[in-house]
Amino acid sequence: MRGPSLTVGIEEEYQIIDPVTRDLTPGFDALVQSDFAQLADVKAELHQCQVEIGTKPCANIAELRDDLVKLRGLVIKAAGQHGLTIASAGTHPFSNWMNQEMTPKERYLGVQAELQDLAHRLLIFGTHVHVGIEDPEFRIDCLTAARYILPHILCLSTSSPFWFGRNTGLHSYRSIVFKNFPRTGVPRILNGWSDYEDLVDTLVKTRSIPNGSKIWWDVRPHHAYPTLEFRVCDVNTRVDEAVCIAAMLQAVVAKMWKLRRDNMTFRVYASDLIEENKWRAVRYGLGGKLIDFGKKEELPAAVLIRELIEWFLDDVLDELGTRKEVEYAFRILEEGSSAQRQLATYARTGDLRAVVDQLIRETAEGVCEPTLGPSLESHASPIGATPMHSAARGQSTA
Repeated sequence: MRGPSLTVGIEEEYQIIDPVTRDLTPGFDALVQSDFAQLADVKAELHQCQVEIGTKPCANIAELRDDLVKLRGLVIKAAGQHGLTIASAGTHPFSNWMNQEMTPKERYLGVQAELQDLAHRLLIFGTHVHVGIEDPEFRIDCLTAARYILPHILCLSTSSPFWFGRNTGLHSYRSIVFKNFPRTGVPRILNGWSDYEDLVDTLVKTRSIPNGSKIWWDVRPHHAYPTLEFRVCDVNTRVDEAVCIAAMLQAVVAKMWKLRRDNMTFRVYASDLIEENKWRAVRYGLGGKLIDFGKKEELPAAVLIRELIEWFLDDVLDELGTRKEVEYAFRILEEGSSAQRQLATYARTGDLRAVVDQLIRETAEGVCEPTLGPSLESHASPIGATPMHSAARGQSTA
C-alpha cells in the first residue's frame, strides 16, 4: 500500500486593527494595494476588517514554517504601510460585529443572503490545516478516527475569551459563534467515501449547498483538493503555536496511516462523546479536564495532551522530523494558551486595549517588528470587560 503524501498547508484569518483605537477597522482593500506583489493572493473574508493568508502545499513542516513566517511578515508590513496593524486571535476583545462592513463579493453576499444575521455576526478568526491524503477511502477512515483528538487540539489553540467587550467565561467563544452555522461541529461516523459522496450529492441535488465547500465540519475532506482539512482551531496567536498545531495534525494522520498499514485501527467513538470533550475545551481550555473514554474518567487536559504526544505520536515524530515542533506543545502547557495569556493581561491591566497590544506583539513574534500605536497611558480611561463570576476568569471548576 502506498501511504499518503502528508503534504501540509495552513490558512490563517487575521484581524485588521487601527493601532490608535485598537479596534477592528476595514482595511482589506488598502492592504492588497501595498507594495508587496505577493499579497495579490491573500483572500478577503466576510468582513472588510479580516484578511486570510494561505501557504502553498508544503512537503514538510520546516517548509511550512518558512512560508507562514514570510506571509505573516508580508501582511504585517503591508498593513503598516497604510497605518494599520495585524492581530491573530479567534475574536477581537471588544469590537462590535454590528459596526463592521461586509465584503461586497458574490461569494460572501451569497452567504449573507442565505444565513442573514448569522453571517454578519460571524466576526471570528480561525486556522485551517490541510494534510495531503490522496486515497479517498483513507481520507474518510482518518477523518472518523481523528475526530477523537479535535478537543485536545482546540485546547492548545484557544484564543477567544472575549466577545463584544465581555469576558465570556469561555476560552473559545469563537467555537460558540460558529456553532450557529449549519453543517458544523464534529462530523458523524462515516462509512467510507461512498457514504460521504452520497451525503454531498443529496445536499447538492436538494439545493441545500452548491458543493462540499459549504460543509463546515471541524474536520472534513476538502471539496477540491486531496486533503483532510482540520478546522476546529481558533487562529493561533504566535507563529510557533501555528506550526506546532500543524505538526501535531500531520503526525496524527501519519500515525493513523501507520496503524492501518499494520492492520490495526484506532477506536472510534460516538460524536456526542467527542462533542462533550469539545465543550470542555471551549469552556475551560487547558485549565479544565477532558474525558478519557477508554477509562471512562476525566483527567486534566494537560495530562491527556501529554499522553497524546508521548504515547500515541512519539513513534512517528522522528520519521517526520517534527519532534521539536510538536513538543512545543509542552511550552504552551507551561505558559498557557493565548486565551489564558489574554485573561492574565486583562486581570493585570483592566484594559482590553492592553490585550489587543499583547496580541499584536505576539502575532509578530519571530516574524518581524510589530506596528504598535501610542501608549495607552495617553488615554483617559481603560476599556473594561463586563465582569463575570470569579470562576469564569480562566479558573477551572471542572
